[in-house]
Amino acid sequence: MKKWTSVGLILLMCTVVNAKEYHVSKSGNDANNGSAASPFKTISAAAQIAQPGDTITVHQGVYRERINPPRGGTSDDKRIVYRAAPGEKVTIKGSEIIEGWRKAQNDTWKVMIPNSFFGDFNPYSDLVSGDWFNGMGREHHTGAVYLNGHWLTEASNLEHVLKPIGAKASAYAPGGAHRPSLLNVVWIKPNTQILAASFTDQHGVRKAACSEGGECIGWLEHEDWVRYEGVDFSRRTQKIELRAASASKGGIIEIRLDAPNGKLLGACTIPNTGGWQAWESFEAKITPTSGMKTLCLVFIDADVKPESDDDVGEDVTDLRLWFSEVNATHTTIWAQFMAINPNEHLVEINVREAVFYPEKTGINYITVRGFSMMHAAPNWAPPTAEQVGLIGVNWSKGWIIENNDIRYAVCTGITLGKHGDKYDNTSADTAEGYVKTIERGLERGWSKENIGHHIVRNNHIAHFEQAGIVGSLGPVFCTITGNTIHDIHVRRLFSGAEMAGIKFHGAIDTVISNNYIYHTCLGLWLDWMTQGTRVTKNLFHDNGNDLFVEVNQGPFLVDNNLFLSGGSIAVNSHGGAYVHNLINGNVNVAHGEGRLTPYHKAHSTEIAGLAPNPSGDDRYYNNLVVNVGLKAYDPAKLPVFMDGNVFLKGAKPSKHEFNPLVQSEVDPEIKLVEKSDGMYLQITPDKAWTRQQRQLVSTDMLGKAKTPDLKYEQPDGSPYRIDTDYLGRKRNSANPCAGPFEYTGNGKLELKVVF
Repeated sequence: MKKWTSVGLILLMCTVVNAKEYHVSKSGNDANNGSAASPFKTISAAAQIAQPGDTITVHQGVYRERINPPRGGTSDDKRIVYRAAPGEKVTIKGSEIIEGWRKAQNDTWKVMIPNSFFGDFNPYSDLVSGDWFNGMGREHHTGAVYLNGHWLTEASNLEHVLKPIGAKASAYAPGGAHRPSLLNVVWIKPNTQILAASFTDQHGVRKAACSEGGECIGWLEHEDWVRYEGVDFSRRTQKIELRAASASKGGIIEIRLDAPNGKLLGACTIPNTGGWQAWESFEAKITPTSGMKTLCLVFIDADVKPESDDDVGEDVTDLRLWFSEVNATHTTIWAQFMAINPNEHLVEINVREAVFYPEKTGINYITVRGFSMMHAAPNWAPPTAEQVGLIGVNWSKGWIIENNDIRYAVCTGITLGKHGDKYDNTSADTAEGYVKTIERGLERGWSKENIGHHIVRNNHIAHFEQAGIVGSLGPVFCTITGNTIHDIHVRRLFSGAEMAGIKFHGAIDTVISNNYIYHTCLGLWLDWMTQGTRVTKNLFHDNGNDLFVEVNQGPFLVDNNLFLSGGSIAVNSHGGAYVHNLINGNVNVAHGEGRLTPYHKAHSTEIAGLAPNPSGDDRYYNNLVVNVGLKAYDPAKLPVFMDGNVFLKGAKPSKHEFNPLVQSEVDPEIKLVEKSDGMYLQITPDKAWTRQQRQLVSTDMLGKAKTPDLKYEQPDGSPYRIDTDYLGRKRNSANPCAGPFEYTGNGKLELKVVF
């Protein structure tokens, strides 16, 4: 039994006495003392007085304010807790109600608001901008208009808003001229020779690595075209192969001479190949040319139904639009409301950049629990700038963000980001610029002692057009678990390189587990410095791509996940271990990435070196692979380690696996079913999967990632032993089943995968 000294008892009593609970109520007053009987009216008033160890309990109602905590806690045991009162619904909004709408014309109403209403921040003059942002030829604002809680869509000009709802769309609408249309075109080749090529479009030249060798010439958007110079087809086959990736419903590539309206030589249909990193090859029959010619590729998006050469658009009967203009004194907003008077409904507009975000860095050990938070107007959050979100931690340590409902911002939801400085958004979109950002981060205290260690769990995160959760340098030593994330970058009115359900740079020793991610452009994007990271027991479906790992050196572990989208895994990294996953879609591999990116000392932010990213040095053990397979690894530059995988329904193994189990004709009948109590996966296993001999995967079995020369081990340095499945059941250590589940029955199984 522990013995307490008199000094210890006094300290314990002081701690208990000093910990206070402050109450906030809509019926309160900020001049009160914050007790249960005399509550504050605003959360911000309680934040000003709360000290380490205190709790702020907020009672039912809608609070329209930004919480800017002036201080945090001092340790995990003495944190400041912001919580919704148990059993009470508390909503915090970055918006205000707007009345006084007047009918303009058709379905359009208009309101004029004095600029003084917004104070120092007007979201309708604040343009979305930053490193790696592409506005697609139009302006975008951080503000929005909400009808009964859900947002309308910003139009590119006033003319579109003044039309009746359902009029033909163009630049403002999904499927219109400024939406990313189809595809990246990697190559065009007769026979096997890769041709020299140039890329021309209305936005300028863009280039990227080509995973199959050669040079990726960029991507097409609607009304763009690709030009290939000096191609002589007079002595070649009449078939031409195209290597492309689509990001929409597919379409047609026309092959013409000299210009987009030149002689038509041939065409081929391109289906949706699963996302901008999901490459497939297609063949088109063409008429041979004589002599050296300029060959053009012109894309016609299946999303777009042109009525004539000059009219590109589609019916958008469910689209509601808004537009704003700001002058020296007033902000004018036009918005479409069909068959209703907006003055008789809840119409809100953004007025605050964030809902819960500290202006100062180093506000540590804060808990935010149980709130509904929505309608913020943060700007684009690239890895090279301060990342403000609807809720964010701003270069701090030890936050817990849990059990919240977080929705609606034009850019980002939760940010675990870096500090801001004068160099923000000055990297010129270069790898070198981000390396400098990392160096400045280290100077500003980026270390295990000072930054990260956040827990983001059991939140519902939806309706963001950049990312649900984003972080650069900040998401180190974190736990991201139990979150439901959906409807991320689904409107696609702008583009860039930071859009995903979760997008992290530098997720060192971070565990991403038990999340449910669906209906996003890209589920999970781990970009740079994914080292010691574990991605485990997550469910992905209906995403453009489920997982993308970019320019990482490893070691990182991806185990017991359900990858159910058409694009399952995109790899532009090495040093990864993929274990016991269900991989139902494409696996795509880049085979030549020249960017020099950092790797670190074990369990540390300290940089050990910079290295390029050749393909390979990956491990695939005991996965269930359906439909496509792992042949994308065949040209890998470094050794690849594969064993115990099962290939079904036409999936093809890589040449690097010497004894795969291939059942091309077997369909496991995978189906995801939604029920009132959660999501269920239906699957029909085969007894043969259990008869194939496999090893239990462990740290010793995985070896070391080549570049950093480090073991695959847990963040605390203890070894891995993958001896439980997706559902937490013990695996057969003598011969574990392939895939995320240990099968205990015969015939079709139905397993609850979201609780």
